[in-house]
Amino acid sequence: MDHQTSLTQHISAPADKVWAVISDIPGSAATLSGIDSIQMLSTGPYAEGTRWKETRTMMGRAETVELWVSQCEPPSTGRAGSTTVKALRGGADYTTRFSLAERDGGIDLTVTFGVEVLKPTRASKLMMAVLGPIGMRITRKALARDLREIAAKAESL
Repeated sequence: MDHQTSLTQHISAPADKVWAVISDIPGSAATLSGIDSIQMLSTGPYAEGTRWKETRTMMGRAETVELWVSQCEPPSTGRAGSTTVKALRGGADYTTRFSLAERDGGIDLTVTFGVEVLKPTRASKLMMAVLGPIGMRITRKALARDLREIAAKAESL
């Protein structure tokens, strides 16, 4: 990936409760303060292929992006679970992976976010070199807030 960041939050809740929060796409706008609204594009439970539009305000601008689940491994006996969400926007491939790992009677939830320019040009390479680190710092702050809010919700269930 061209730019990538990873953060981990310990959550004092079992894997099934953490999974219930991260897989509740229709309820995510109520859980995560960074999400303005959700529009579901598919029906059924959270699974590979689940699609939705998510509107977030970042740097004072509302942006709506279509996302989908590209990989889904719910927690089960002996496995804490993981899921990957993708988006394509502006010639870039965005990947967000949530991984759950049991630790100290709870779960370490790690989110890894990355962006890859699909057909890089000189101009896009220059822009990523200059603006990429700034964008990743802003994204890292938003992801840290999301993790704290996921933890608070899972711990309250």
